[in-house]
Amino acid sequence: MKNTIIALGLVFSSLSASAVVLEAPLVSIPSHDAFFNNISQHCGKSYQGEVTIDNAKGSSFANKPLVMYVRKCTDNELQVPFYVGDDASRTWIITKTGAGLSLKHDHRKVDGSYDESTMYGGHTIDAGWSNVQSFPADQYSKELFVTQGIPQSATNIWQMYIYPTKFTYRLVREGREFRVDFDLTKPIKNPKAPWGYQE
Repeated sequence: MKNTIIALGLVFSSLSASAVVLEAPLVSIPSHDAFFNNISQHCGKSYQGEVTIDNAKGSSFANKPLVMYVRKCTDNELQVPFYVGDDASRTWIITKTGAGLSLKHDHRKVDGSYDESTMYGGHTIDAGWSNVQSFPADQYSKELFVTQGIPQSATNIWQMYIYPTKFTYRLVREGREFRVDFDLTKPIKNPKAPWGYQE
């Protein structure tokens, strides 16, 4: 009987320890927290953007209305759909990982299913700043790009800038630069949910 009680005590102690670990908050450094919070302050709002740099010929972003919508915010994740005209296939997902910040591009088809090219992105490798963070392509993205026949994209670095009056999304690699600036001083009407998401 005594041995049974001791064994049960060890089981409950183990379960309690596991519960403490599961409930522990993610560790994050001040610059990552500040950057995350600077964006989350705009939760529930949408803004118009414009392409300010794009050195690719025949870009699909040309002459189309561009909108970002800070649609969903939790303590550890931000979901920001990026609309290109009627195309609601793109959602930026910024996540606190406990080792920095992750940026993923969730691409969906009109029916809500995942595109063949989805969830690519990168992870911070340094502290960055409260207003600027860089996300070099992660290993999943590099392998995805090679499989899709665009190995040059394996050197992608995505950057985001957040200032009181402007938010910027930027992609850079050798020979390629793309940048969209959004005016944070003039909120606009929120669009419908992006493809694959519930209203």
